[in-house]
Amino acid sequence: RGYHDVSTEELVHTAQVTRGALYHHFSGKSDLFLAVFEAVQREISQRIEQSAEAAPDGWDAFLAGCRAFLETCLDPQIQRIVFIDAPAVLGWDLWRRVDTTYGLNSLKAGLADLINAGLIKPQPLDALAHLLSGAMNEAALWITHAESPSQALEEAMTTLEILLQGLRTEE
Repeated sequence: RGYHDVSTEELVHTAQVTRGALYHHFSGKSDLFLAVFEAVQREISQRIEQSAEAAPDGWDAFLAGCRAFLETCLDPQIQRIVFIDAPAVLGWDLWRRVDTTYGLNSLKAGLADLINAGLIKPQPLDALAHLLSGAMNEAALWITHAESPSQALEEAMTTLEILLQGLRTEE
């Protein structure tokens, strides 16, 4: 269920806290939701980092991180929080600030590592990171709503790898 389908009363009952305790820690339901959104973004970032760390080299680490992001977004709760409720509840500007902190900055760092290692052609980093972030967020939404999410994930990864190969330097 989404943000608008859950009342404050239901939240405090489920959490087994009083309304006063909720308002002691959060200014309201939207403030609590912001904390949940940030926690989910941290979880996604951790999964990306863990996948990347297990890869044998920088290129494979970047691809593993991309796959981890898309796989994580298959979770209906994560998809609902990150892509449906958060922009509507928090507004686009706050959603972007949080996404930049936990997603875009990490993506930018990974791309910078690839450029610095000579694995992809030097190019404007901000433009590249924003383009790739937009493509991956859209792919996550497409995968989630696909008739066969696992097949869509594989198709998205194949296509993403083809796109990224176009950025590679000549070996």
